[in-house]
Amino acid sequence: MPVDRPLVVTAGEPAGVGPELCLALAHKSLPVEFIVIGDPDTLRSRAEESGIATTIVEVDRRDIGSTHASPGELLVIAERFPVQAKCGNPDPANAKALLDGLRFAVSGCQRGQFAGLVTAPLQKSDLNDAGFVFTGHTEFLADLTGTALPVMLLVAGDLRVALASTHMPLRAVPDYLSQDRLRGTLNVLLADLQSKFQISEPEIVVCGLNPHAGEGGHLGSEDEAMIAPVVSEFVAGGHKVRGPLPADTAFTPATGHKDAVLAMYHDQGLPVLKYAGFGNSVNVTLGLPIIRTSVDHGTALNIAGTGKADSGSLVAAIELAAELANR
Repeated sequence: MPVDRPLVVTAGEPAGVGPELCLALAHKSLPVEFIVIGDPDTLRSRAEESGIATTIVEVDRRDIGSTHASPGELLVIAERFPVQAKCGNPDPANAKALLDGLRFAVSGCQRGQFAGLVTAPLQKSDLNDAGFVFTGHTEFLADLTGTALPVMLLVAGDLRVALASTHMPLRAVPDYLSQDRLRGTLNVLLADLQSKFQISEPEIVVCGLNPHAGEGGHLGSEDEAMIAPVVSEFVAGGHKVRGPLPADTAFTPATGHKDAVLAMYHDQGLPVLKYAGFGNSVNVTLGLPIIRTSVDHGTALNIAGTGKADSGSLVAAIELAAELANR
């Protein structure tokens, strides 16, 4: 059955491409209604700069769900910035408004006003320069919703890559990973593949941490001592989990990525996925009590306002959020 509530879309960093990606949505045929949270003046200004003729319709927060957009119109809940954004130049003075908009969006999802949340990218460095501790949407949303273990999943067609660790320095990864974290991550991944993606018996390939999955301990002990026992536990529990496999073969046709690959760190799994589907892949946060999807790219400050930004990933994020909400 179709989604009976709108999605909420956060417009992201106003100095980046987020506003014009949202403007482009007003001219797309999408399977669900949506409302953007952002600064209406910024969106009007960006429409002129980028040549995306769009009518901005401000929606009162009390009228969510009762206002509907016509073609070429963008419904916007106002979260105004104290400083007017300039393309390519983020201003830390706008950081609080950005996070306030994100908080309202999450609260609206929890209250049932919105069917799910779709996020355009934020400039992490700018938020941190403003004094906020912000390592990424994934961690921020987990804090807002009281989620102990969020799991980052990137989706490109039938390729799904989950991460056992997210935004941290590479040297911190081995100390961060543990058998308990891997168990938790696999439990969240299995549960959401079943409930949100409706895969009855998911098959997951688990990457090793070290080259060649440790090569019998000669290239590191973590694979045999930490990852392999957890995989064995899940196999004994009747789950289709394989690994640890060398990351350089986990994605090959001979090995087969199956329903999902669990990578140990950010840049182990995501380069493969983005090569396969950049511009049309979607970031999904698993483990949350709400649906959240996002684009697969950053703020692209260098092309903001030029009209060159490709809205493909944001469209795909909305389509996937609607699909998940329908389930």
